[in-house]
Amino acid sequence: MAYRNRVFISFDGDKDIHYYRLMKAWKQNDNTDFNFSDAHDLNYARDSSLELSIKSQLSERLRNTKVFVSLVGESTKFLYKFVRWEIEQAIRLQLPIIVVNLNGKRSNDLERCPLLLLGELSLHIGFGSKILGYALENWPNEAASLKAQGKTGPFHYVDDVYKKLGL
Repeated sequence: MAYRNRVFISFDGDKDIHYYRLMKAWKQNDNTDFNFSDAHDLNYARDSSLELSIKSQLSERLRNTKVFVSLVGESTKFLYKFVRWEIEQAIRLQLPIIVVNLNGKRSNDLERCPLLLLGELSLHIGFGSKILGYALENWPNEAASLKAQGKTGPFHYVDDVYKKLGL
């Protein structure tokens, strides 16, 4: 059994990779508390690889994951080849799921969120280092508590959480 200490980030590699890169920049910045152990650092799945090979690499990353983050942009809802598969794997592995709306919406965005996530226990937040750092720190325990209570579906933080973080 793999030691689950990583954060798996799912995103549209064609349109939203700059948001992922920004997250990595936040992690490197000495002026921010944002930090995460990136599952993508475990191995490399190249675009030129065969789909089966890429999914094998992604599976290894997911086995080492403690939190699944889905960056949701304009076209995320319609991506099936890898993004939908990654979400299916996260659900199967019962990983805590954080949905990050790249348009800044602080709750479930029905127009952009992949349908597969609508019935799943998940936290929906706007894109930003403070709120994402807070969610990475707190959502896994919150999700476990909600799951133990039989809760499901989308959740979001109340405005007071954002205010507490200065947002």
